[in-house]
Amino acid sequence: MSDVQNEIDVYESRRFTSALKKLSDSQLTIIENEIDVIIANPEIGTTKKGDLSHLRVHKFDFGNSQALLGYSWNETNIEIYLLSLGSHENFYKKMKSSRKADIKLINS
Repeated sequence: MSDVQNEIDVYESRRFTSALKKLSDSQLTIIENEIDVIIANPEIGTTKKGDLSHLRVHKFDFGNSQALLGYSWNETNIEIYLLSLGSHENFYKKMKSSRKADIKLINS
């Protein structure tokens, strides 16, 4: 058995990058740690059903509230697509409205 581990490619949507730009340095550190958790175990997030079946959501504490990080895990190509970041309020509604763009990004 080989000790060489496949490298996971990580991609960010524009929506995710925009959300990061609004955060302070200490908040960015929390997000980076949570991304490392996802990379270590891409199946940690809850798989959604129906219109959002392409999506996994990882929930974590973010200061005094809970944040959701939406991503897609492509096991075949060993890729993670970081799609969205935000609070629970309207998270899934926003994800449904950007579904086509997310699927286009994932399949490109």
